[in-house]
Amino acid sequence: MTSTSATAPTDGEPVLAEVELLIGGMTCASCAARVEKKLNRMDGVTATVNYATEKARVAYPAGTEVADLIATVVKTGYTAQEPAPAREEEPAADDDPELSALRRRLVVSAALAVPVVLLAMVPALQFDNWQWLSLTLAAPVVVWGGLPFHRAAWTNARHGAATMDTLVSLGTLAAFGWSLWALFLGDAGMPGMRHPFELTVTRGDGASSIYLEVASGVTAFILLGRYLEARSKRRAGAALKALMELGAKDVAVLRDGREVRIPAQRLAVGDRFVVRPGEKIATDGTVVEGVSAVDASMLTGESVPVDVAAGDSVTGATVNAGGRLVVEATRVGSDTQLARMAKLVEDAQNGKAEVQRLADRVAGIFVPVVLLIAVATAGAWLGLTGDDVTAFTAGVAVLIIACPCALGLATPTALMVGTGRGAQLGILIKGPEVLESTRRIDTVVLDKTGTVTTGRMTLQEVYVAEGADEKQVLRLAGAVERASEHPVARAIALGRRGEGRTAPGGRGLRERPRTGRPRSRGGP
Repeated sequence: MTSTSATAPTDGEPVLAEVELLIGGMTCASCAARVEKKLNRMDGVTATVNYATEKARVAYPAGTEVADLIATVVKTGYTAQEPAPAREEEPAADDDPELSALRRRLVVSAALAVPVVLLAMVPALQFDNWQWLSLTLAAPVVVWGGLPFHRAAWTNARHGAATMDTLVSLGTLAAFGWSLWALFLGDAGMPGMRHPFELTVTRGDGASSIYLEVASGVTAFILLGRYLEARSKRRAGAALKALMELGAKDVAVLRDGREVRIPAQRLAVGDRFVVRPGEKIATDGTVVEGVSAVDASMLTGESVPVDVAAGDSVTGATVNAGGRLVVEATRVGSDTQLARMAKLVEDAQNGKAEVQRLADRVAGIFVPVVLLIAVATAGAWLGLTGDDVTAFTAGVAVLIIACPCALGLATPTALMVGTGRGAQLGILIKGPEVLESTRRIDTVVLDKTGTVTTGRMTLQEVYVAEGADEKQVLRLAGAVERASEHPVARAIALGRRGEGRTAPGGRGLRERPRTGRPRSRGGP
């Protein structure tokens, strides 16, 4: 859901509105740095772009439209749009189409690249005209498998920028182009050509050297890195989705005295709905009828249910552990406690830790520096040895191995995983600076029931009146309580099972909240 809010002015400062944008086309941390830099150059605009979440949080002044922000991102060579409201009627897809396409590209490229690498690295496998088989296998990998890198590099070049894709594209195309020249115009295409595997630098003839294993192998390897990166980001985002899925999916709303099942997101403020024992409360509201106990452990951490009656407030996604309730909705949608919890987690994921800001600054100048180093390396080897093959190999090696992905991705991904997992466990982290400050913690205080305990009650002792049979009393109590959702009742019922006999069923069982559960005697 798009969140646009206004920041109150202070001391004559202009009113700022905030918007969240989804940024597409980013392939590395330097891309995020470019988008952030362009947005921050706009008058009065303050932007933070997170590569891991692929989102931009932008504060902009009056007179600036969201369309202006999107246009600036598009001019930079990327896409931007406001998030579309989520529709619960449409189930979430089990797989991301982009992730599936990337996996397919990776599998095909790896299957073709492995034989090329083996032929080049194991001289015993080389046969007459083996180099032409390598070309046949390597060409689809470099052209089709590396197409995302080449396309992104070209787009960035048109906008006068260089990113990690520029390094990969230049390196693989240079190795592939050299190999084509050596095969068609040099001696590398001759029958009987052999490619020795050496770990030392030796002077050689460039016309007889091919680097197809470099072009195809690096392409497949970088695709593997991109796939793992995309999968880790998707899994990290799944924790936030899981938090939102804690809420009820549908609800029995009262219409003219009748219960009608509707999707929970259709509830409006003022609607009255029924919550039966064991069901989740659909949204925040006030109890208007009934007495029960509500399990709010997902919100408060307390394992013991809280007694509620008419006039008490209840929170959406908590569980009714006792009697039937009729609740009047007071907050729905993004105003609920659960939605605000999710927003807090999302804000923490979109924020940037100080170490991440440092990494982004480095990534922003990393690629141009690497290009200069690659040219300088090739020039130095050529000047010192006069060997163009050695100079070319050294220059391409610098281009290919200098990938700043880990630099820009490690911190935001760790932040996403940490905040998401914390939310699932009931720990809400306000921002990245909180996680950074944990390194200074020397004392931890655990103040919640269930933090270091299971939170489940168990029957320890049974005290009965003089002359009463303990087993008989426990058997009858277990029969009465086994249908209840209350934790004390469950403990009694489980305690009866521990005696080795099944509790008898009851007749005429009914519940009187806060007073007990009368029933007719039955069973052995």
